[in-house]
Amino acid sequence: MVSENTATLPPKVWAALVTNDDYLKGVLTLNYRLRCVKSRYPLLVLYTSTLSLTSVESLKRRSIATLQVPRLAPTVAKEYTDDPRFNECWTKLIAFSLTDYSRIVLLDSDMLPLQNMDELMDLDLDSTSVSASGDMSRSKRVFAACHACTCNPLRKPHYPPNWKPENCAFTSQHASPDVAQITGADISTGLGKLNSGLLVINPSKVVFDQIVTRMNEAGLDYQFPDQDLLADLYKGRWVALPYIYNALKTMRDPSVHGAIWRDEKVKNVHYILSPKPWDELGSDGTWTGDKPIHKWWIDAYKSMRAEEKTLGIS
Repeated sequence: MVSENTATLPPKVWAALVTNDDYLKGVLTLNYRLRCVKSRYPLLVLYTSTLSLTSVESLKRRSIATLQVPRLAPTVAKEYTDDPRFNECWTKLIAFSLTDYSRIVLLDSDMLPLQNMDELMDLDLDSTSVSASGDMSRSKRVFAACHACTCNPLRKPHYPPNWKPENCAFTSQHASPDVAQITGADISTGLGKLNSGLLVINPSKVVFDQIVTRMNEAGLDYQFPDQDLLADLYKGRWVALPYIYNALKTMRDPSVHGAIWRDEKVKNVHYILSPKPWDELGSDGTWTGDKPIHKWWIDAYKSMRAEEKTLGIS
């Protein structure tokens, strides 16, 4: 791994992986919003050799800490032809190996923080020794994440047939929306799946080695690579966070999980699937989209660019 400017980072950091230039606008806006919500913790951007030097320099001009990491993939890798983005998702798991840090909250680059989430840096998790032991009687909190939404609202034909609203953990909370703002459904609810867009972890070499071993043994079996592996390997041993920390944009639809979604409670929006909000920006900067939730990101991006213009940052 190549560390460029991480020497002064504290032991607790936000982190995001960027593997291609298409996500540069996303991660820059992510960093900007973390500052806007007055997080006390910096963002560390992990990147692979596929990110251009131009993008790396853009990060450095904004004093964003960067760390080049190797690509991670199973020895016999599945080709995600229906979802090419998944081919790079394994590399996110390398965050578990970064033992220079005591706590990493891993964020996807297509997220928009709306409120301060610093409490995740102090969330109670198993110590690294307990997690590494594999003792299921003691180890119940290896990492934290939000449930996956298994409704498949876009009816993607290659998704598992059991991905239906009645099997979704969030559906189980429709009758108690106030509780859904502060508590995640039990991890055994529905299909027991998680969304790896936000992961709260205590890095550990032993845990990382466990992950790599399982990845190489069963990587071909997972439809949703990194998150299926984690839900499988640590079944019954992770913490379910309320949806507000990884609020998938599709959940806001009244026909999906509008029953629990509260704009004023959401702390972090996740712009899953395509198009991304930045894909809807014309060459002249005009927004061509029509979804209000995408406008939230557009407004944040334009605010960032206005600030950078005054600072002379291109």
